[in-house]
Amino acid sequence: MSEQEQVPELEETESVEAAVDTESVEAETADAPVAAENAPDESTVSPLEEFKAKLRRQIGDWYVVHTYSGYENKVKTGIETRIQNLEAEDEIFEVQVPMETVVEYKNTVKKTIRRVRVPGYVLVRMDLTDHSWGVVRHTPGVTGFVGQDAYNPVPLRMDEVFDMLLPVFEEDQQSKGLPTPQPVVESDYTVGENVRVKSGPFEGMDATISEIKPESQQVVTLISVFERDTPVTLEFNQIEKI
Repeated sequence: MSEQEQVPELEETESVEAAVDTESVEAETADAPVAAENAPDESTVSPLEEFKAKLRRQIGDWYVVHTYSGYENKVKTGIETRIQNLEAEDEIFEVQVPMETVVEYKNTVKKTIRRVRVPGYVLVRMDLTDHSWGVVRHTPGVTGFVGQDAYNPVPLRMDEVFDMLLPVFEEDQQSKGLPTPQPVVESDYTVGENVRVKSGPFEGMDATISEIKPESQQVVTLISVFERDTPVTLEFNQIEKI
């Protein structure tokens, strides 16, 4: 067979290969939207998950330092000052005293306060070295690192860090005008305590507290009606101590 007769067969082969390549490109293009649909939507990640991810990315470990009760914020300031003075910025990165907002009811008087969430403790994020250990340990008000071996303390697990620093996240959310959990509600009433009703249909009657519902700021009391104890739910501000 002559060379001229072989040329058409070669051209036909190249045409088939070109068609196959075109189909492959079209298939890949068609698959692209599917891959995009399956990709995680970053906008659906909750602020709490973002906060946790940020904590995981941070350098250093979190350690708990024991202090004299009531000196937590003074100790925090003291550690931060010593970090600067002793040039420990590359070893000690952050000091936190988690706070919480609490609504207190004492003898029907409502008061909202800010208090240390874990009294007597300060959290420090750091790389543990002899130098960083000394900077923290010898801060006035510090009584030692928490752990069986105070000279070689064990850092917090990440789930413990999340729990301890949750108030920091909630405070940041609140500063941005975003919704946050309701403050903790506490009262100085106890189950079994006798109180007097000061408003409502049972005003002036004595009652015994059988259940306390701090989340709804209510108590369930037992009031004698026709010589029978009747459960009555009352607001904190409807009762007073006898």
